[in-house]
Amino acid sequence: MKKDLIKIKYSRRIKKLPPYLFIELDKRKKSLQEKGMDIISLGVGDPDLPTPKHIIESMQKSVEDSKNHKYPFGRGINFFCEAVASWYKARFNVILDPETQIYSLIGSKEGIGHLPLAFVNPNEYVLVPQPGYPVYSSSTILAGGQIYFMPLLEKNNFLPDLDAIPKYILKKTKLMFINYPNNPTSQTATKEFFVKVVSFAKEHNIIVAHDCAYSEIYFDENNKPISFLEIPGSIDVAIEFHSLSKTYNMTGWRIGWICGNKKIIDGLAKVKDNYDSGVFNAIQYAAITALTGPQDCVAQMREIYRERRDVLVNGLKQLGLDVIEPKATFYVWSRVPSSFNSISFAEKLLSVGVVCTPGHGFGDSGEGYVRFALTVSKERIKEALERIKKCL
Repeated sequence: MKKDLIKIKYSRRIKKLPPYLFIELDKRKKSLQEKGMDIISLGVGDPDLPTPKHIIESMQKSVEDSKNHKYPFGRGINFFCEAVASWYKARFNVILDPETQIYSLIGSKEGIGHLPLAFVNPNEYVLVPQPGYPVYSSSTILAGGQIYFMPLLEKNNFLPDLDAIPKYILKKTKLMFINYPNNPTSQTATKEFFVKVVSFAKEHNIIVAHDCAYSEIYFDENNKPISFLEIPGSIDVAIEFHSLSKTYNMTGWRIGWICGNKKIIDGLAKVKDNYDSGVFNAIQYAAITALTGPQDCVAQMREIYRERRDVLVNGLKQLGLDVIEPKATFYVWSRVPSSFNSISFAEKLLSVGVVCTPGHGFGDSGEGYVRFALTVSKERIKEALERIKKCL
């Protein structure tokens, strides 16, 4: 006699999660490739440039050392945290205690995903930028929190209007995510805005989580992106997420860190101690090599992205698109033609084998835009422009 199958029911939290944008894009891309279509993918922000050779060689050496084959546990090896502290001092003139103010992550996405679990109770609010990285919202949902979206509008230079947030929301708000240089708008924040955020957070007792993953991809040497932790008083209210994924083309390696306020870090650490066993030590040693070794590879990467940006931006403008001039990141944020919405325009480009990300996928405030990633060669970008020209 056949045994009855149990009824599988997903939790209410899982049901609230939308399909993960970049997984869906990858599925569409692979489906078309299986049908024989040549795809130029300007969708997912995964660098096509290789990890620098000296970092790979460091990893090869470390992975052969048997002492690295054990559970790593905890905040990270001392040398890694010290390397992060030295890098922050050199880059931002921010002094951090390696023993209490830095904690390793399995990529910054993992830390962002776990942070609300440490601080947000059911029905408490998290302020989330929109358009924005989808994990800010999904992590809030999985923690049982409520989302209040802060629109990033062109008229406000893609900065959230903190004064527009209702007082009754602020009374129940626990956490705020901000992200500069910004994905997907490619804009940077001013020091004046960060100063306002610190004051705002102290007034309303809100934890600030700044996602700074794109700080090293910029195009003006005289106007480099700043760290939120450079702002006086920020350490009282904030942590900053950082990653080696974009700076050193290490997306698949999965290593990043959180730094800043000790008590906030301790809260996330309690969650992580129950979810994972730390970052593989060999990867940490490779990260130390990246942070402390020669940085000419980062400068070369910036120049490659600058060249690609100029080709794509100029080409899109010649086709009549209204492009937001990218200040940083390897993204281009562009308005869609008036006869399209973001999804229909992305579908139109997909019909000629060009993948971009519809702005609506980053939230309602992203409607009317698409995001292009500068993660293919100049030659492929030129070919993509020719295809776009034909389909328009």
